[in-house]
Amino acid sequence: MAAPVRLGRKRPLPVCPNPLFVRWLTEWRDEAASRGRRTQFVFQKALRSLRRYPLPLRSGKEAKILQHFGDRLCRMLDQRLQQHKTSGGDHAPSSPSGEKSPAREAPLARVQDSSMPIPGQPKAGSSGSYWPARHSGARAVLLLLYREHLNPSGHNFLTKEELLQRCAQKAPRVAPGSTRPWPALRSLLHRNLVLRTHRPARYSLTPEGLELAQKLAESEGLSSLNVDIGPEEPPGEEPEVPGAASAELGASEGSAQEPPLELRPGEYRVLLCVDIGEAKGAGHRPGLLLELQRLHVTHTVRKLHVGDFVWVAQETRPRDPARPGELVLDHVVERKRLDDLCSSIIDGRFHEQKFRLKRCGLGHRVYLVEEHGSADRLSLPESTLLQAVTNTQVIDGFFVKRTADIKESAAYLALLTRGLQRLCQGHTLRSRPWGASGDPESRPGSSPNPLCSLLTFNDFNAGAIKNKAQSVREVFARQLMQVRGVSGEKAAAIMDQYSTPASLLAAYDACATPKEQEMLLSTVKCGQLQRNLGPALSKTLSQLYCCSGPLT
Repeated sequence: MAAPVRLGRKRPLPVCPNPLFVRWLTEWRDEAASRGRRTQFVFQKALRSLRRYPLPLRSGKEAKILQHFGDRLCRMLDQRLQQHKTSGGDHAPSSPSGEKSPAREAPLARVQDSSMPIPGQPKAGSSGSYWPARHSGARAVLLLLYREHLNPSGHNFLTKEELLQRCAQKAPRVAPGSTRPWPALRSLLHRNLVLRTHRPARYSLTPEGLELAQKLAESEGLSSLNVDIGPEEPPGEEPEVPGAASAELGASEGSAQEPPLELRPGEYRVLLCVDIGEAKGAGHRPGLLLELQRLHVTHTVRKLHVGDFVWVAQETRPRDPARPGELVLDHVVERKRLDDLCSSIIDGRFHEQKFRLKRCGLGHRVYLVEEHGSADRLSLPESTLLQAVTNTQVIDGFFVKRTADIKESAAYLALLTRGLQRLCQGHTLRSRPWGASGDPESRPGSSPNPLCSLLTFNDFNAGAIKNKAQSVREVFARQLMQVRGVSGEKAAAIMDQYSTPASLLAAYDACATPKEQEMLLSTVKCGQLQRNLGPALSKTLSQLYCCSGPLT
């Protein structure tokens, strides 16, 4: 027999016991997401845990019993609660059940509905209902890229420097070289409205971004594309300071805004920076430092994420003695003994290290090959090692230096150090953002102190971190390079046409026959000679991405 239908009033949903804490965590999460910071996930986990807790909390300290609430987050809640009380708000973050004051009714409703989609508010990662506000940084970037798209003589993309320059013309109050992240650009990249390719970065509009930019231009009139950036931002838009669109695009997350570092002649010294791996480990490594000391080479030992030796120009009279300003000269050395070279070729580190050296932001790359014992005892024949070294010089463009032993290697480093010290004499050194051109703006005839633009040591080392968070594009490149025969240059050539796995799979799906899929990538131009990728490698890649069964 069917169960009787129960009639009566529905039980009212429970009121959120901690609406203020929920609201503040939501604000912090959204702000971190708009700035591209990983703390958004911390706030999201804490928010999820708080919403499951049925009892009211009187302070942030009490929230310590909940999962994902650490000391710092509890202090943040207590500080925000104190500010709320000082400004005349309620004295507790919770609301007694059954009581509703008119003053708190609207905020409470917003908090209760914060987990539900709001009509007109786009979800993260979507662009269908996204409409950047007037005078916002996101609108400025979209219109600048759309203007470049309409330019018949343009390249259909803008580099970071071009974006900075054009935004600076509209927002001249921003200090050049600022290292504050750009929330607007991160938001556009996250919404798949702007595409970032190449290194140095190139920014262009995706089809969705082009459609939105066209609507924005039509709303303002094509003849008057006003990309001015104002100080105000409506609720729901990413928070930006006046002129934030001309801030540094590639800076590390959460970095403080600092003025550009400029070192004039006599205000810095050049010293050799040695990777800590060269000072520890096997017994032969400390011998290099002893040789450098014997040759009176000024050096320092620290952790380098790429390369074994770099040279830094260190501030001699720093404002903060504990943290002197440092600029990395445009030279990096990778040192390999023959046995190290042999093992790196076998385990695959050889090509990966060269690929990372090319992307480290320094223009002059030296591959120092040091003899060690007899080549007959190595795992690979000497001809293979010679071919690898030759390819490094001819194909990869490295300067290869061969030395007989550790003493000769130390003497070569000492020679380079003194040469760079003489080269920098009389030059003014200035920091530049990551990805910008590092060519020295030298004009000996017009200036007694020619200007050289260099990376700061922190930017150089942070940009070369091996295990940092990776984008889909970077993971795609690593995935392609796992296929035998796909080098870094070939992977980059494929990604110039298909920047993500989704775009490549879509191209495969558009092919009419399996044979067409096998030949899809065969005509991709690779390397300096612009040779075709070839049918064999194209067939291998099509099997990898199109075969539903096990690979043969």
